[in-house]
Amino acid sequence: MKHLAHPARIVLLVIASLLLPSAFAAGLPDFTEMVEANAPAVVNISTTQHNNVSQGLPHNFQIPDLPEDSPFNDFFRRFFGDGEGGMEEHDTQSLGSGFIISQDGYILTNHHVVDGADEIVVRLADRKSYDAKVIGSDKGSDVALLKIEAKGLPTVKISDGKDLKVGEWVLAIGSPFGFDHTVTAGIVSAKGRSLPSENYVPFIQTDVAINPGNSGGPLFDMDGEVVGINSQIYSRTGGFMGLSFAIPIDLAMNVAEQLRTRGHVSRGYLGVLIQDVTRDLAESFGLKHPKGALVSRVMADSPAAKAGIKEGDIILSYNGHALLNSAQLPPLVGASSVEGAAEMTILRDRKEQTLTVKLAELPAEEITAQVEAKAPQQGKLGLLVAPLSDQDRKRLGMEEVSGVLVKQVGPGPAKSAGIRPGDVLVMLGGKHIPDLEAFRQVVDALPADKTVAVLVQRREGPIFLALRTPADK
Repeated sequence: MKHLAHPARIVLLVIASLLLPSAFAAGLPDFTEMVEANAPAVVNISTTQHNNVSQGLPHNFQIPDLPEDSPFNDFFRRFFGDGEGGMEEHDTQSLGSGFIISQDGYILTNHHVVDGADEIVVRLADRKSYDAKVIGSDKGSDVALLKIEAKGLPTVKISDGKDLKVGEWVLAIGSPFGFDHTVTAGIVSAKGRSLPSENYVPFIQTDVAINPGNSGGPLFDMDGEVVGINSQIYSRTGGFMGLSFAIPIDLAMNVAEQLRTRGHVSRGYLGVLIQDVTRDLAESFGLKHPKGALVSRVMADSPAAKAGIKEGDIILSYNGHALLNSAQLPPLVGASSVEGAAEMTILRDRKEQTLTVKLAELPAEEITAQVEAKAPQQGKLGLLVAPLSDQDRKRLGMEEVSGVLVKQVGPGPAKSAGIRPGDVLVMLGGKHIPDLEAFRQVVDALPADKTVAVLVQRREGPIFLALRTPADK
């Protein structure tokens, strides 16, 4: 005979089964009101770039001498004309997002969304479209300020700089792949992230689904305030993989104000080349564990040189901010007031001491030429290089090539030699360059004021270029 459950126990089980779903539901955020309030201030940005494409024959290509009745004669006439060349305009379109920060039409977005654009069209949630002009655009922070001629526009609420916490819910609105006003949500995964191509931005890392077209769109906290601008993703496929990065809104608003009032952005300049402190290096310098930024070079006549900073010093803190790694220093210096004084704690000869440095304004070329061992850049040649990944090899059709990928080319010997972004550096001065460390060593060993051969691999094939090294090594 089966025993019946006690009536009181049955009642408790029924109550618990009814309450559990509600308890779980209460722990999840409801974004509906936030989306309704803020979506009208999020815009779609479409750009057009006019490109002149050569319609002539490729360089050094000769039309073969074919019989008059050859069917290939028509082919060559159709695609290459009479062989004398000519240019044909070809338009390139791209999409991005942005958000309205003032009722009279100021809009924030990413620099890379509008970079090089000849036409910019902003489309609002109500389908109204406006031609936009660029008030200013800053490559160093990837922030751009646009303006449309309109009044009484809906705006977002900007966060007042309160501390954003890791694990906090955040929401993005944007136009991934052109799908307007797509809403995605997630949490803050980390703060203060440094990326190889961005020295001056302590990124907010999230797991919010961000895809091409989301760039420039707002990142909201649970109070409905913008805390960041969605800017980049880490991806092996080109799509979302759980790692998204946003520019902190306080930094973006500071940049936007400088762009609006001055037309450019001023950043603090220290004048040192730095690298991370490894465990072995920490032991050799008398540190219990790795921390700080190791100074590998001090620029001549720089603020650092004038303050007495030397190669081999380890910068442990900057204006009261302890440095866990070298990547934390550039954003702090860049955000400092030009001509202002900064206090640093350094380790020298196994003893801590305090130095005060008067900062200067960061030269424009330093944005691409500054060297950091962690972010593999080489200011000596004016190059920003990165490891050549398997994805890069496949994309470039260079599966068998070893070298380093040129990401940016600033003013300097490399630009004068004709090296350009997208090139793969294979050999320099007779030395093969299999990786970043080899590249650094080869560059450091280059003779001063000499012409050396550099072998680069392009889609068209390998080519040697002549590079003149700087006179002052």
